[in-house]
Amino acid sequence: MAGVADTTNLGGHGSDTVVRTREGLARDTASLSKEATSDQSAASTAAREESARDNTYELAVADAKAGRYENSRAKIRALLARQGLVPQAQAELHHLLGDVEEKLNNPLEAVREYQRAAELNPSETHLFDWGTELLVHRAAEPSIEVFAKGNRLFPRSIRMLVGLGVAWYARGSYGQAVQCLCEASDLNPNDPTPYLFLGKMQNAEAVQSNGLVERLERFVGLQPENPLANYYYAVALWKQANGAADAKTSAEVESLLKKAVHLDPKLGVGYLHLGVLYSDRGDLPKAVSAYQQAIEASPQMEEPHYRLAQAYRRIGEKAKAQHELQLYERLSKKTKEDAERERHEIQQFVFAMRDAQPASQPQPKP
Repeated sequence: MAGVADTTNLGGHGSDTVVRTREGLARDTASLSKEATSDQSAASTAAREESARDNTYELAVADAKAGRYENSRAKIRALLARQGLVPQAQAELHHLLGDVEEKLNNPLEAVREYQRAAELNPSETHLFDWGTELLVHRAAEPSIEVFAKGNRLFPRSIRMLVGLGVAWYARGSYGQAVQCLCEASDLNPNDPTPYLFLGKMQNAEAVQSNGLVERLERFVGLQPENPLANYYYAVALWKQANGAADAKTSAEVESLLKKAVHLDPKLGVGYLHLGVLYSDRGDLPKAVSAYQQAIEASPQMEEPHYRLAQAYRRIGEKAKAQHELQLYERLSKKTKEDAERERHEIQQFVFAMRDAQPASQPQPKP
């Protein structure tokens, strides 16, 4: 619990928080794979043309969309068994089969299918989805190799750089992660995606880079009405001060946080960090109010209960402090149980992949 009491450590409380942030970023990266791309459309067309005589491909896609994954898998395998399929069509079928295997909770098979798709047709979509599947299941090293290859082949792909950055972060290389995300934000400064990943990443790290702060300042300049832009830049400024914020910085942080929660009243972390700011100033009544608002906005967030307990203890409200501690411990236990269950599933995937790694995995060029 000692880390929770550190008022300079906004949003980050030891190794558990770092691990949870890595897992959350991996899931967020996976959501980027839903973006439609032209190469995926072309490959789908090739697969449709190959199966035009009986519409098997369209039926397989329809089954997958309807949740009939076993039926979809059977149709895809039947198509793959046909002779004379062009590589592009084979690649799209393997990619679709990877999607289906993922839905069937077969991550190792999903990785293999995504890999086959990328080897047959190293498109941006195929490489990104292969890297993402590895990343989601915490195979950081292989995912770095895949995303690095994707970045070399598609240097203008923002999501490929984001994936590479998150993969480096999953490996514990914070500096390289930030560099990739900063480069991604520079490709298209108006795209909020890299900034949002930078903001989430900084919450779990004590060290703040100038490049990160500059990018988040640009984010709020470009999107002043975005609540997360205001929130993340506030956190960046506070952490950059490292517990020694002067009056001007403190006032700017407060203004940014107030604007963030005004724009999004459900932004519980905004109220939480206002509470931390007020507590640091010694203004306990305001801190208590902010923590209470954080709890109201985000009932499942455990940290406001802990900090509220601290504030109550400092003003002599021992019974209230004990009650908040009990709530904190209850929520923390559930969070840890959920995280442990997910990590166990991920470990099983990594062990299986280690024991049955396909021999044809391509290596990035030097």
